[in-house]
Amino acid sequence: MSILVRSIAWLLAAAVTFATLGPPGLRPHSDLGQDGEHALAFILVGLAFGLAYRRHRLSIAAASVVLIGALELMQFWAPGRHARLEDFLVDALTACVGFALAAAADWVMTRLRTNAAL
Repeated sequence: MSILVRSIAWLLAAAVTFATLGPPGLRPHSDLGQDGEHALAFILVGLAFGLAYRRHRLSIAAASVVLIGALELMQFWAPGRHARLEDFLVDALTACVGFALAAAADWVMTRLRTNAAL
């Protein structure tokens, strides 16, 4: 199970990296708007990595914020892309929300197991 969740997390990270740095015409679009698309993508990434790396969740969350900043800065060199502080803030905040959701899910599952054992 752990290998599957980790694989999904890394595939999501690769997809987000491609969407961020790839040609603008190949980036998926939805009715959520740019901030909504960013929020959804990074909540899923944070949730996936939070579930995949439970024991190191805090350090992985901190590393992801740094890497999200690096990803945003790399857009300066990507043709047709632009780096924006607002995008970084939305991406980093929603990734942290994803990590928090993973922690909450772990807490709930632990409580349910404890109650079922009683």
